[in-house]
Amino acid sequence: MRANEISAVRNLGILAHVDAGKTTVTERILFATGATHKRGEVHDGTTITDFDEQERARGITIFAAAVSCAWGEHRLTLIDTPGHVDFADEVARSLRVLDGAVAVFDAVAGVEPQSESVWRQADRHGVPRIAFVNKLDRVGADLDAAVESIRRRLHPVPLVVQLPIGREAEFTGVVDLLRMRSVLWHNDAITEGPVPHDMVDEANLRRKALEEAVAELHPQALDEFVAEGALSAQTFNVALRDLTHTGEGLVVLCGSAYRNRGIEPLLDAIAAYLPSPLDVPPVRGTYDGVEQQRPTDPAAPTTALVFKVVTTPTGRLTYLRVYAGTVRKGMEVRDVGARRNERVSRILRVQADQHTEVDSAMAGDIVAVVGPKAARVGATLCGPGDPVLLEPPVSADPVVSVAVEAARAGDNAKLTSALAHLADEDPSLVVRTDTETGQIVLSGLGELHLEVAVQKLRRTTGLVVSVGRPQVAYRETVVRGVQGLVYRHVKQDGGSGQFAHVVLDVAPLADGHFEFSSTVVGGRVPSEYVRAVAAGCRDALADGPLGGHPVTGLRVTLTDGSTHVKDSSEMAFRAAGRFGLREALRASVMQLLEPVVEVVVTVPDDAVGTVLGDLAARRGRVTESMVRSSTAAVTAVLPLAELFGYANRLRGRTQGRGTFTTRPAGYAPAPRTQVAG
Repeated sequence: MRANEISAVRNLGILAHVDAGKTTVTERILFATGATHKRGEVHDGTTITDFDEQERARGITIFAAAVSCAWGEHRLTLIDTPGHVDFADEVARSLRVLDGAVAVFDAVAGVEPQSESVWRQADRHGVPRIAFVNKLDRVGADLDAAVESIRRRLHPVPLVVQLPIGREAEFTGVVDLLRMRSVLWHNDAITEGPVPHDMVDEANLRRKALEEAVAELHPQALDEFVAEGALSAQTFNVALRDLTHTGEGLVVLCGSAYRNRGIEPLLDAIAAYLPSPLDVPPVRGTYDGVEQQRPTDPAAPTTALVFKVVTTPTGRLTYLRVYAGTVRKGMEVRDVGARRNERVSRILRVQADQHTEVDSAMAGDIVAVVGPKAARVGATLCGPGDPVLLEPPVSADPVVSVAVEAARAGDNAKLTSALAHLADEDPSLVVRTDTETGQIVLSGLGELHLEVAVQKLRRTTGLVVSVGRPQVAYRETVVRGVQGLVYRHVKQDGGSGQFAHVVLDVAPLADGHFEFSSTVVGGRVPSEYVRAVAAGCRDALADGPLGGHPVTGLRVTLTDGSTHVKDSSEMAFRAAGRFGLREALRASVMQLLEPVVEVVVTVPDDAVGTVLGDLAARRGRVTESMVRSSTAAVTAVLPLAELFGYANRLRGRTQGRGTFTTRPAGYAPAPRTQVAG
């Protein structure tokens, strides 16, 4: 693949809140580009990307699905990502390997909670975005209100390049403010013409406002605007592309994906403004402590990152983003982190659950490969002679757990193996065995996350399994610490003994993390032993004194200590750090923390009182209540444990008309849990 071919590649994600229309946008893109010949519908269960049984039954995207298509000379690889908060880790893993994204917003609701969450995820990964305001055909749709919510809640500078023609059910097209032309859709036919006579004045005003906004952000555009009083089409395109790449401006388009209106201009904007693999910096990695860069070049040393693993009835698929070099069929690659070699037997271009076999994949490609048996999500695959380790995606910590057990004792081994496969595919699922009860515990990011995992387990294995009531993942933290706690670790069993003496200060840390430092002077505790004490303290954080929950939010300072000329060792000081901190925590005032979530409940306005009372009974704290048309949106923060079973309760209290969405809001003190050691 030559440089001009790589420059025509666009690797992008479709991001949004659940039910904003991500999957419908993806389906219409596939239809518009000729990749499919029939429009898939979410409500009919006929979409290409939502191919899993559970996705079609629930009408939501659960698993990130990749599809490929072509628009003009450009080759697009799209990943349709989940919008539900329980599957945010799927979004994060996808963003790790994407070059750009389209953020989809509901023209009625504007920025919704999960819209904001995925936006922040894209910020953390530095992924350039353009926006598509969808559902302009709905009652209450308002492009200006949606754009204002983007400005207010997400803080980019929106650069609206289209003006809708018609409102709500009368929405038929847009005015392209860059070319000052109308674009109309009727029965899947698209026509262009002059700006409607009754919209000329408004279009001119908005064009001038757009020019001024771009000129304020882009030096080249400012020079031309000052000199000419207007911007040329070429300057506009260059400026919008630059501002998209830097994130200083957000190109905003609009339409109705369900009615197939606005998709072709969106594709043009994807090709014009989102980056190609050549536009992003070379990928960075390390090996033996030395940082390396790998350019987007098919001739460079092969470097690829595993971002998804799927077990199918026909074998294991390993999804790769190839950052540098070329992966060829039959090639041996090195799993750098696992320090083992694997062989690539097949390379597949992916179309959701359909695949086309190819002989090679080059820098900039996203493909699936068959052959690697043990490469996990986050693994770096390189040529055997050119190792480098890329930074893997970071999985969120689980917040909900259920006990899972097989109905028949003879199926326990099969259950354990199946759960291991689930955790292999989805690193945000954690499987462990409870040391006290012997039960197998499955932990994840939410009630729905675990429900989907268990249903998949039952469907793929045929096992009959029972599931316990969900339990949340508590944390423990220090409210008031101790100073000068002395701990001596002394063991003498014949021969060399163990001796370590440490003095620890423990204090709360507001940001919820753990910090270790040493103020020991005079070499009383050598530096290698200080590191061992730090490691021991981290060991002690695994189980706190209140209930064996992980401990967070504390600062430990090693203030003094001493050694023995023969019996001191790193092992002894690690043990002293571990047992010393445990003793210090028992002497501190500790507090139990529980996970809390922000929930947005949307109900008819006549049901608001009922919903507010129910939220209060669940220890909810209402932060915002907004009425729009005949519906109300109530935002509240409440403990995650109180949300179990809420969906059925809400449906019952609102005759099935209420809906809600959630997003994590951190941890908060649990009631009646503060104790002194």
